[in-house]
Amino acid sequence: MTENDIPATQMVVDPRFMPVADQFFRMFFSPGQGGGALTCYLHGECVLDIWAGWAARDKRWKRDTVVLSFSTGKGVASTVLHRLAERGLVKYDSPVAQYWPEFAAAGKDAITVRELMSHRAGLHKARGLVPGRFGLLDSEAVAAALAAAPPDPRRLAGPGYHAVTYGNLVAEVAARASGKSFEELVRTEIAEPLGMDEFWYRVPQDQRHRIARVFPKINFLPAPWATAGAVLARTPGLRGLAEAGMAEGFDELMRSSRAHDSVMPGWNGVFTARALARMYAALACGGAIDDVRFLEEDTVRQLTEVQTRGRDYVLGIRANWRLGYHPGWVASRHQPLRSVGHYGFGGSGAFADPETGLSVAFVTNRLGNTFTTISDGRFPRLGATAVAAARRAG
Repeated sequence: MTENDIPATQMVVDPRFMPVADQFFRMFFSPGQGGGALTCYLHGECVLDIWAGWAARDKRWKRDTVVLSFSTGKGVASTVLHRLAERGLVKYDSPVAQYWPEFAAAGKDAITVRELMSHRAGLHKARGLVPGRFGLLDSEAVAAALAAAPPDPRRLAGPGYHAVTYGNLVAEVAARASGKSFEELVRTEIAEPLGMDEFWYRVPQDQRHRIARVFPKINFLPAPWATAGAVLARTPGLRGLAEAGMAEGFDELMRSSRAHDSVMPGWNGVFTARALARMYAALACGGAIDDVRFLEEDTVRQLTEVQTRGRDYVLGIRANWRLGYHPGWVASRHQPLRSVGHYGFGGSGAFADPETGLSVAFVTNRLGNTFTTISDGRFPRLGATAVAAARRAG
């Protein structure tokens, strides 16, 4: 079944994916559990497209509800750059400064696009990068600050997750190489080829009524954001995390409607699960979806290759970064080893598994649980069930 065959109000549940649907619907029984949507494609066919719960305490989640999905947007931003690379506008092993001359400052002249896309540019620091509580919304100021900043020397030993800055870096390279704004590139390189509008960083004013309210809180620590960030920035082992993700006022910024006024692809992407799953379905199927050749097979092969197995000095784990993605981590002993995707703060995410031809996308407005707002593991559990269903389906 193609997207055009599905009535505007109808859910899709392939019998083979009934266990995934059952698991999903059990998550949303009251407004306090929020809402969400889940979409799966198998071999280019939509086999699951469901939604449930509440977009706000007095508003049910609908088919067209969209939600802030945080770092999930890094995968979309990376895919834009792959589309440009395929046409020769960007080369992975060329210096970033070839496209963005100002980037060569402070000893960054040799850093390549490949290193940038695998979090090895040493520019993870968002804390103190630009002044003001809402300074991160000024994409030009952020780009200028990143171009002038010295790289962290730890980059030579391993990657350091660019939690906030990654999207700005990729967007600037893409814009410089193509001569187009990143917002236009997302529309022409992603949304239009896939026939899906809901790939937004700056959300159109006439579509903002569709945005679900995220809750309960952004700060997952017992102390105020500013205090917690300052303490963690001086704590061995946690310094990188504070530098990368705890910029001044960032908790307030992520709750503000102003977050939808700018293009900040590292964290402010707003999507439907349907749109994300369709993009990753193309990656799961060798670069094609329906009659659209979205990426060439060789490009897909390159973007699934692990670029670094070093321990990430921000996350404290071996993330095995691909070119702009991480593996599709699922709650199972048997991982989809060739998978690519990106998860976001709070639990949204999407991935493609070329081995089974599966793509899975989950978006939600409930940020974690009472113990952590980073993620409560719902998506990894759903992903594991979906991968098992795909393997049984052959």
